[in-house]
Amino acid sequence: MPTVYQVIRRPLITEKSMGVKETEGTLVFEVAADATKTEVKQAVETLFQVKVSTIRTSNVLGKERRRGKFTGFRPDWKKAYVRLKSGEKMPDYVNSL
Repeated sequence: MPTVYQVIRRPLITEKSMGVKETEGTLVFEVAADATKTEVKQAVETLFQVKVSTIRTSNVLGKERRRGKFTGFRPDWKKAYVRLKSGEKMPDYVNSL
């Protein structure tokens, strides 16, 4: 079983993720491509000591990038939208922004 830090790569801090946090009480993370919803739920609950209500995941395809005449692709990655149960406190990393 992978560790917490292998499942959750980093929080996504964008305008869209901050809007979702404010309106829906949802956190957004970049997670390992092979991580399941159950592994993401366990990792968030142990890392932040909160209760998770639901999880939605999305596979994001890498964009095409050019370096002069050469083309390549950025790597594919996975995004997880983690909704906390009502009454749960948001983790500190999100509140400090």
